[in-house]
Amino acid sequence: MNPLKFFSISPASEPLSDPDRIKSRYARLRWSFFLSATFGYGLYYVCRLSLNVIKKPVVDAGVLSEAELGMIGSGLFITYAVGKLSNGFLADRSNIRRFMAAGLLVTALINLILGFSTSFAVFMVLWAINGWAQSMGAAPCVVGLSRWFGNKERGTFYGLWSSSHNIGEALTFIVTAAIVASLGWQWGFRGAAVLGFAGFLAVALFMRDTPQSCGLPPVSVYKGDSPVQTAGEETDTRTVGEYQKEVLKNPAVWMLALASAFMYISRYAVNSWGIFFLEANKGYSNLEASSVISISSVCGIIGTVASGFVSDRFFGGRRNVPALIFGLMNILGLALFIFGPADCFWLDAVSMVIFGLAIGALICFLGGLMAVDIVSKKASGAALGIVGIASYVGAALQDLISGFAIQGGKSVADGVLSYDFSVVSWFWIGAAVLSVICTLTVWNVRAE
Repeated sequence: MNPLKFFSISPASEPLSDPDRIKSRYARLRWSFFLSATFGYGLYYVCRLSLNVIKKPVVDAGVLSEAELGMIGSGLFITYAVGKLSNGFLADRSNIRRFMAAGLLVTALINLILGFSTSFAVFMVLWAINGWAQSMGAAPCVVGLSRWFGNKERGTFYGLWSSSHNIGEALTFIVTAAIVASLGWQWGFRGAAVLGFAGFLAVALFMRDTPQSCGLPPVSVYKGDSPVQTAGEETDTRTVGEYQKEVLKNPAVWMLALASAFMYISRYAVNSWGIFFLEANKGYSNLEASSVISISSVCGIIGTVASGFVSDRFFGGRRNVPALIFGLMNILGLALFIFGPADCFWLDAVSMVIFGLAIGALICFLGGLMAVDIVSKKASGAALGIVGIASYVGAALQDLISGFAIQGGKSVADGVLSYDFSVVSWFWIGAAVLSVICTLTVWNVRAE
């Protein structure tokens, strides 16, 4: 079988003509797509963040050093960034169900293998491959949202789907952390693999590619965005490739990508090193630190779900004002987390509430929706790809720089190990500030 044919868009089924049957099938299949995409992508995150939970136990066991963990994490982000770009362009032309299921299967298998390894070389190679597999998750979901949901509901459902990030993070920092605390760090990977396999089955069984492949009219016709089924074909002869070239030439898309890159530095500062920071700098146990970080993930669900709806309902689909507000909240939450006293649990919890709400919304706005808003639906994957590669180049630099900076601040006095986080702290805060500045440069860009 030709592997490219496996991923290609499914041929259309015999079209339905009865309005009641069309309405009934659309309602059922839209929710089937949405729930499988949300659940499936949440479990992508479980298979990506498993490493973050076990960093301190792995260092304490002498299996890997802080710098090695930084290199391993950076390897994932580099391949993820490249994959986000290429797979974003491919997803516009693909069968999204097969595309997404294949990536989830590979990432689950990699987690399973790492649950039985202690080799730095194996970790480095497989975690880099994991980055590529992870890049096959978001683009099919965003392309599917454009295929199944109309213009006036895009922000709301994009925001709801984006909660999958936070669902995956919460599962990781609660379930995976509990498994590690009970059974050891190897079981953090093995448990993530089991959840990944469950996500693979959900996507393979319940996701659908396009309305046309199910015998339904395009969503533009169903929602009244286009008067006839072939309207787009009759009035615009441009190809998908031509739409994608327009995205590449759009400076606003690139500024949003840069804003997202800086936001991802601050986001993954907490996701990748927050547990380590609380253990090493504030004296938390692994489970206690994971519980604090999980607060941001739970609150992130609220921020993400509300973001698209609020911007659609109260700002007429414009995202600039709420993006600015949440950008400032990101700076505040991160500052409280880093510079708060070591013996003040409630302040750490509050900082994660603020940070989680902010990052949840910014993942929606800067991480894709604002770019998707200003390009053609036929190039949604391309816009997401550009934002994605910039975001995860930022995340990769964060993990690499943070790993070496943290190890550089490591010292032993009278047999007591301690860390100086001052350099890396200002790196994290500065990135959050730059993200807000970049967001302001696209203040007047309007959605199409």
